[in-house]
Amino acid sequence: VQLVESGGGLVQAGGSLRLSCAASENIAAIDTMVWFRQAPGKQRDLVATITSGGRANYQESVKGRFTISRDNAKNTVYLRMDSLKPEDTGVYYCNSKTIFGTLRWAWGQGTQVTVSS
Repeated sequence: VQLVESGGGLVQAGGSLRLSCAASENIAAIDTMVWFRQAPGKQRDLVATITSGGRANYQESVKGRFTISRDNAKNTVYLRMDSLKPEDTGVYYCNSKTIFGTLRWAWGQGTQVTVSS
């Protein structure tokens, strides 16, 4: 499977971006899709998850500001990011989780998000 993330860029604090992640295979049967981010010099952290039923969960720091969604017909997962903060800066990656909690696929190239103060 190939994952292609896009939609990142440079934005001022308080701004918004919508990230997209296109998978090369059908994601309709994939239960949990996820977004991670990796800030400079830090480990990759889980930001948001969404199940096939549409149930979403978020890292505490992004609750109320980020919205994850999925379009199974387009094999695409989205991350809408509002009220961006400089600490949201990083490379954003999508993936999926197995029932064992492990990541299903190799990472894509990610998309860079830079929030200026």
